[in-house]
Amino acid sequence: MSYFDDLAYQFIDGEWRSGSGSWDIVDFNPYNGEKLASIPVATAAEIDEAYRSAERAQQAWADTNPYTRRLVFERALRIVDDREAELAEAIAAEVGGTHVKVGFELHLVREFLREAMQLALRAEGRILPSPVDGKENRLYRVPVGVVGVISPFNFPLLLSMKSVAPALALGNAVVLKPHQNTPICGGGLVARIFEEAGLPPGLLNVVVTDIAEIGDALIAHPVPKVISFTGSEKVGRHVATVAAGHFKHAVLELGGNSALVVLDDADVDYAVDAAVFSRFIHQGQVCMAANRVLIDRSLEQEFTEKFVAKVASLKVGDPADPATHIGPLINEGQAEAITSLVRRAVGEGATALLHGKSDGTLVGPSVLGGVAEDSWLLHQEIFGPVVVLVPFDGDDDAVRITNASPYGLSGAVHTADIERGVRFAKRIETGMIHINDGTVHDEPIVPFGGEKSSGVGRLNGDAMVEAFTTTKWISIQHGRSRFPF
Repeated sequence: MSYFDDLAYQFIDGEWRSGSGSWDIVDFNPYNGEKLASIPVATAAEIDEAYRSAERAQQAWADTNPYTRRLVFERALRIVDDREAELAEAIAAEVGGTHVKVGFELHLVREFLREAMQLALRAEGRILPSPVDGKENRLYRVPVGVVGVISPFNFPLLLSMKSVAPALALGNAVVLKPHQNTPICGGGLVARIFEEAGLPPGLLNVVVTDIAEIGDALIAHPVPKVISFTGSEKVGRHVATVAAGHFKHAVLELGGNSALVVLDDADVDYAVDAAVFSRFIHQGQVCMAANRVLIDRSLEQEFTEKFVAKVASLKVGDPADPATHIGPLINEGQAEAITSLVRRAVGEGATALLHGKSDGTLVGPSVLGGVAEDSWLLHQEIFGPVVVLVPFDGDDDAVRITNASPYGLSGAVHTADIERGVRFAKRIETGMIHINDGTVHDEPIVPFGGEKSSGVGRLNGDAMVEAFTTTKWISIQHGRSRFPF
């Protein structure tokens, strides 16, 4: 595929070039093991070049009329529309995304590009009163300067674009490091789209590398003022520590352990559909996925029978097949981790209501019950096709169990009484929760982010302005001030 040939490079200061590191990041198709690309890693010196080129280009871009800036995003959107089939093929090959997952990702990429057009015009200033006669206080919203973006493997094009496009729209320059498993969809494609859309050289740089090569150079470098990281809690804690040590603002979108809660008056069939999608979309490799499904004990038997039957009907296999529901996990290491997790849980007393078979990176869905309330399994993120069913006795019990997690990203509650659902949702310690729906949602103008170990800060809509601009106070004294000496 031409993308994997054409984009297997670093993109620094408007040039496609090879990294100067002594080893390669090799990009594989997670389904069939085909080698897609081999990219010599960027070194710390090239990280410096990328940031310096961004720094040089940024001020002229910030001074560009925002109506002119937004034209770039209009053209980028047309490119995505025109090349939808090619982009879908690349995502399926590099990520193992099914047709449903790929369609979901590309839909949101378009939506975030549309939102970026509006963000270019949204950095509004204010005029504030002063207690000093003759003084005028102007509060300007200005770009932070250069933003470092680190994106994950699960939705690489979307989650790179989600930070890159708003940061650029608001007048910043960006250095993007995609995940090593998705260097093309998460990095090269983003650079190519904006290159062809007419973004001036130097404003977006893509570096394909690894911490083994560069250490903390991407985070600790003196140029970037904001680091936008999406990924695991463990790595996020390290990013936060390093960023804080260099007085940088970090926006952290981390993992989750979301619960989908089925109250005693819920529509069981509908709740089953929502729970199956919420857990198994993209093989469960979604931070918002429902790790835990909590069911009121009065509905436990009916829900469990219908849920297990539906999960058992999901087709596991080639993501290129439109009939496939569950494709491969991103690599064999992740597949083995999920297989071991199920094996350990069953060994410690959990009941496998459905035990998925493993074949390389393909891991069939597992449904577990009978898990002790203090089990480690209920308190960690499960980034794969495994779900835990947990019965509860009444709303208070459901709230207690749901909140007994170090994470607080997303969630859902099903009930026939909307206001009961709202009351329940308000009690849950989470950044996002949905009534009578699934747990996996993202909308460009609604603040997205979590509580507790699920992250710091918000993205989307006006939260993007907060994340990627800063305020500057300029006062004007009309007439003469009086000084005490």
